[in-house]
Amino acid sequence: MSPRPADTTPGFRHFHDQLATLKQRLLDMSARAEELVELAVDSLLSRDKGKADTVIQGDHEIDTLEIEVETLAVELLALQQPMARDLRFVISAIKISSDLERVGDHAVNIAQSALRLIELRSPITPDPEIEDMARRARRMLSDALDAFIRADGALGREVCRADDQVDALHNSLFRILLTHMMADPRTINPSLELLLVSRNLERVADLATNIGEDAVYLAEGKQIKHRFELLEGRPPPLADDD
Repeated sequence: MSPRPADTTPGFRHFHDQLATLKQRLLDMSARAEELVELAVDSLLSRDKGKADTVIQGDHEIDTLEIEVETLAVELLALQQPMARDLRFVISAIKISSDLERVGDHAVNIAQSALRLIELRSPITPDPEIEDMARRARRMLSDALDAFIRADGALGREVCRADDQVDALHNSLFRILLTHMMADPRTINPSLELLLVSRNLERVADLATNIGEDAVYLAEGKQIKHRFELLEGRPPPLADDD
């Protein structure tokens, strides 16, 4: 069967080339963000100042990729006027690039905590919960981008469900660190730094969840943010008399 004429026009090919470039830049940005999170946590676990410094310096690359993604997306919207799923993809890509830039910021925060812990020379070692949180958050980020690029709504929903496990680990670590601080005041500063690391990893998981929600929207045209999917069809709440 010969290809449809519309599929061979220069404008059509150019649009899909631009779309493919946009997808690749998102993948590049996600991969770099994952690498920075992994390196930041590694710098914490190994008390390696060099690795922490590398994370802080590497954040600029994420910022540059965000600008490139936004520029490509705006050009597609302005010049190609995409429709249906392509339109949802381009709009979501702008938001996802912002989420990934924030992942890079959280990696920097973790690296800065690692540097402060090195200066404190604390005998406290990071609890296994931090390693577990980091592994789960990175996996969520990878799966979320995969779900979005492939328009896989089922995988996007799995990412959203996985966020509960990271939240539970964060709460567990908080209780552990609180016990340390109550038992020995000398552990307060390092414990607060570890709690900050945990909070940043929790935020990385939250951002991965956002991307998972965008994947569902792309694949199914449904909004599941803030449990909106469950609220559809319900009557609006009654207004107060006063």
